[in-house]
Formats: sequence, structure tokens, C-alpha cells
Amino acid sequence: MSQRLKNEIIRLLKEDEEFRYTVIGLIGLEEVLKRLDRHEEQLVKLREDMVKGFELVERHISAIGARWGIMSEEAFRAGIKGLLEKEFKVKVERWEALDEGGIVYGYPCIIEVDLIISDDRLMLIEITSHARASDVRTLKMKSALYEKKAGRKPDRLLIITPYADESAVIASKGLGVELYTKV
Repeated sequence: MSQRLKNEIIRLLKEDEEFRYTVIGLIGLEEVLKRLDRHEEQLVKLREDMVKGFELVERHISAIGARWGIMSEEAFRAGIKGLLEKEFKVKVERWEALDEGGIVYGYPCIIEVDLIISDDRLMLIEITSHARASDVRTLKMKSALYEKKAGRKPDRLLIITPYADESAVIASKGLGVELYTKV
């Protein structure tokens, strides 16, 4: 094709609407566009299905992580109990009480906390896989409940965790709770 013919075709495509539509019809652009629309609809559905799938996987991973955290806490708790009772001759026990006045959470419920008891010392201890500022405050409120129910103020409040939010570090300093953590 000569350059002059090419230039004329391009000029007609730009300027002559009837010519442009005739060419489009001949090359089947309309059919191509219809097919693209159908593929776009299928792709949108596929991306929506993928998002649902990723959300499901995320929920499963979160559940596994939560379960692993609980199992790790229990294993660590059992290890600490064995070590302290055997080597340091202190008593480690789980204290449970009904908080009918809602001191800890604002509504009546059963409260649990670990106690370390020696001859003249009493410590309340929380072991958790992740400490937040709310966990620090909760231990402080559990201490208030324990004092009310048992008639004895704990000598020390401790949280042991592999991970503590910065807010938990700040709260522990402000509320007099000892925070033992690596992170």
C-alpha cells in the first residue's frame, strides 16, 4: 500500500463517520467488544470470588493463631506453676470469683486470675500471648475485686507476654503493673 492511500484511509476514519462505522463493522469490532464485556463480567465475578476466598482463609488463619495463643499460654502457665512450686516452694493457683457488681468488666460475670502465694507475699499474674492497654487495666480491676472478695491487697501485679503493645507498656507504668515482655 502506498503511503498516500494509508494517509487517505486515516483521514477518512477521522473525518467520515459513515466510513468509520463501515470499517468497524467489517473488522467485527462490535463482536470483539461484546466478547470483552462478557469476559469483564466473568473477571469481576472471579475477583469477587477470590476476595471471599481470601477472607475465609484470613478467618481460618486468625482462628488457628488464636487457638495457638491459648495453647501456648496454657503450656507456659503449666511450666511456670511447676517451676515455682517445685523450686521456690510457693503455691500457684487459679482464683475464680463471681463479680456480681461488675467491677472488672462492667457487668456480672465469673473472673479468673492466677495467684502466686508465698508465706507473706501475694501476686496476681496474667499470662497472655498479646498484651494491650485494656489487659493492664483489666488486671488492675481484678486486683480490686480480689481485694474486696478476699480481704487482702495483692503485693504485686504482673503480666507475662511475648508481645506487648506500646499502649500496654505505658498503661503498666501508669497503673503499677509489672510487664514482662520481649517485644
